Formats: sequence, structure tokens, C-alpha cells
Amino acid sequence: MKILSFKPGHDGTIAYLNEGQLMFSLEGEKNSFRRYSAVTVNLFVEAMSYLNELPEVVAVSGWYKGVGPLDNISTVSDSGYDGLDNILSENSTFLGKDIKRFSSSHERSHLMCSYGMSPFEQGRPCYALVWEGVLGNFYKIDENVNITFLGQVLEGPGSRYSFPYCVADRSSNGGTGQGGSYLSAAGKMMALAAFSDRSTTNDEEMKLINFIMNHPGEIWKLTNQDLAWSSFLNIGVEHPQFKNLAGKISDQIFDVFYKFAKDNLTENLPLLISGGCGLNCDWNTHWKNCGLFPEVFVPPCTNDSGSAIGTAIDAQFYYSGNAKISWDVYAGTEFIEDINCDEMFEVYDLNYDQVAKFIYEDHVIAWVQGKYEIGPRALGNRSLLASPFQEEMQARLNQIKKREGYRPIAPVCLEEDVSELFDWSDPSPYMLYFQKLKTDQLKAVTHVDNTARVQTVNSSQNPQLHELLIAFKGLSGFGVLCNTSLNFLGTGFINEMSDLVYYVQQQKLDGFVVNNKFYIVR
Repeated sequence: MKILSFKPGHDGTIAYLNEGQLMFSLEGEKNSFRRYSAVTVNLFVEAMSYLNELPEVVAVSGWYKGVGPLDNISTVSDSGYDGLDNILSENSTFLGKDIKRFSSSHERSHLMCSYGMSPFEQGRPCYALVWEGVLGNFYKIDENVNITFLGQVLEGPGSRYSFPYCVADRSSNGGTGQGGSYLSAAGKMMALAAFSDRSTTNDEEMKLINFIMNHPGEIWKLTNQDLAWSSFLNIGVEHPQFKNLAGKISDQIFDVFYKFAKDNLTENLPLLISGGCGLNCDWNTHWKNCGLFPEVFVPPCTNDSGSAIGTAIDAQFYYSGNAKISWDVYAGTEFIEDINCDEMFEVYDLNYDQVAKFIYEDHVIAWVQGKYEIGPRALGNRSLLASPFQEEMQARLNQIKKREGYRPIAPVCLEEDVSELFDWSDPSPYMLYFQKLKTDQLKAVTHVDNTARVQTVNSSQNPQLHELLIAFKGLSGFGVLCNTSLNFLGTGFINEMSDLVYYVQQQKLDGFVVNNKFYIVR
């Protein structure tokens, strides 16, 4: 069965399944478009260029009607945002061909994405958690892939988590949650929470925490006037008092969900996690280590970028009974070499030892291989790479990316070495968990709380990056590099040579690798 699937609204994506295999997942923000972009005409034309024949099913994730950054008004399109039984199937046509048109809710898209991409065989019951900007619910998926709602724990955990950042941020308009600044606040909160001393909550902290946890409805619509009573209004996100609050609100949200799980999820089943809160490495690590579940799975596209895949899986299950797919995280598109830049740089055939030596000498490079990654994390195909040893490198990389200085830089590590350097023994291929460091040598990738967000790499998962890490280990003794995403501020991954050359020149990188060529700035 051939299924072409669309996710409308922010994090717009087009995905294609062919006989249970994910052929591609193209995201609106990739190729240097604005973060959280919707599906565009250009993206649609690009997706169609990869099809050899017309699909049998066109699937659309349910969403809101509207044109705002969150597309959030009262009416819904297709199967809507929430609901487990909201499934539409009808006969239709697509470019003159008779097809099935399918839609199911946004809620189901998250559930089916995590279920269909998980390593657990179909028929094995699982618990599922969907937590994001709107939903905060637990479910059970039984042996027949029937989904049972177990309870709403907290409406809008992602919105409540991001909201205090907007309250404290002097550059915001007082907590209003419209637009990309609000959508990007969660990642900044995760970085700031590490600075918290987790001391006993004082009265001012508790007042704001209680307000955030108990506020009914759409908290992102509040403004300065609604928060005038709080001492945290416009305090500044790097103020020590706010950093302390960031950790405490993080713990408060997790603890509410953990208590529900401990009391109600008692069958020792695996846990599937989806929704934007699945990008929170602190919470994922707590779930993994809490002892309630034998296994935990979080897909690399756990946020809305996975919704098109989830709806495609839902359609496949509806028509065929198969709720599983085969997939690879590198399911974007190939890098586009739209210009020839050989005369602008020193150009060499890719030699891993040469590149490793260049990085070891504290040069920063862009690293481009094959197809781009699905989801928001750079996993070694659209990355900036650098030596991991000096604190100054963390500062330089944040300066290159025009990010706040408190933001940590993630390491990529040889899978076979991870347990020697980090308090971790499992693969972590999608950069979704925190690990404690066992060494003080990797200063550029060590956050203030002695954690790092590690991506592990083995020779089959990403052979090019694995080979580079082997070469770097031969020079330095450590199979670890700094790895952060290759993108302009506020955009998705770079995917064209012209954009890459401009980025290298503007951000003063020292060189770059594109597939089998190594370019050094003269």
C-alpha cells in the first residue's frame, strides 16, 4: 500500500509509505526555511518529484482551521485535534486517479507514530504518553492495537512548561504565547533548569507554580497585565531566581505525571512517549530510570514533525491491519549542490584522518552527509562538529549559532565507548536522554549539572560519522566530538550548497565536508 500523508499547521510535514517502508519525511522548516513552517507549495512539488506512481491513499492529520502561528481557533479541519475515534475514510480522486482519502485526529497521529516506529512487535501491549502543548494524557494500546484512554493528567504540559520563560523574558510581550519564540522556549527552559539548586520552594515560586499548574485553558494567551502580581515578570531568564524556578517547575510537571503513572500504570508494560515534551531529555531519562516500565521508546520525530508519519501508519493499519513500519532516521532529502564552489576553498578528497586532525586543532567544520535527519535533532548528517575539550569551544559554537551562552552543546560518541565516558550503557542514537559524565576532560560538552545529551553512533547506523570518530579517537584518545545542528538562527537544517557557503563565510567556520569532499577556508 502506497500512502502519501500530510501534517498541516506548524511543523508541517509530508511523508510517504510504500509497502510499510518510510520512503521519505520532508519537513517544511528544512532547507533553511523558518522553524515550525507549514507545508508549502515548494515542499509539495518536491515531494511529488520523488513519487514514481500515484499513491493509493492520501492521508491528512487532523488540525485546527486558522492562519495564526499556532493555527489555534475554535473550529477544526478534517478529523480534528483530539479524539481516539475520529477517523475519516472516503473515496476520492488525486490527479485523476481513484484513491482513498483518510484522516484521523492529531492525537492519534502521535500515538500511532510512537507505536508504529517502536521496536516492539505488533501485538505486544504498551502504555503510551502523549504530552505536548495541548495534550497531557496516558493511554493503553492492547494486543489488537485498540487504544484506551487512561486519563488526562494535566492539560497542556508543554504550554505550562514554556510559559514561565515568556513571563521572565524581557524581550517578550509578557507571556503571550503566539509565534516561534514561544515554541522555542521549551528547549531554553530545559537548559536553564540545569542551573537550579532544587532547594525548597519559597512563597513567590510556589505562587507562580500554582498559578501555572492550575490555570484553566489556554495559558499562552495571557499577557503582562495578567502576571503583574508576580515578581518573576520580566526578571530576565538568566536571573538566578528564575534559573531556580526553571528546575522546580520542571520537577513539578514531571512529578504530577509520575504519580499518575505509579498509581495507574501497574502492568509492567513498555512505555511509548510522543508529543513535543518527548524532546525533554531530563524527563525522558526520569521515565527510563523510574522503574515502572521494562522499556521506554521515544521516536526521533516525537514532536509534530512525526504527525504525518503517524497518520500514514494509522491509515496503513486501517486498510491493512499492519501498524508497523520500517524506517531510518535519515529519511529527508539529499543535499543539493546548487553551486560549484571549488575555486573558493582548498578542496580535498575526504580523508578521515585529515579531517580529524583539522578538528583536533580546534577548527570548527560543517559536516554534511547523505539525507537530512527527520525530527529537530542533528544526528550527524547536518551538523557542526568541533573538538570537545575546551570550555571556549562551547562559547564559540553558541556564538556561531547566535544562541544564548547558557545553552549546552551536545556530544556525539562512539557507541562502543559510551559506558567508559558516561553513566550510560545503552545506545542513544537520537539524542533524547541526559547522561552524567565520568570524566572532566570533555568540558565543551559538559553542562553545569555535569550532564550531556549524548548521541551514540555505531558503524551501521552512520558509517561516515563513526569513521571520523574512530580517527579522532586515534589522535585524542576520545571518540567524542561536539555535535550541534547546522542551521541559521530560527531556521531548519541547511540543505543547499549556496546556503552552506554563505553560512561558512558569515559565521566564520574553518571548513566543511560535503559527502566525499573536504573544503578548507583559505
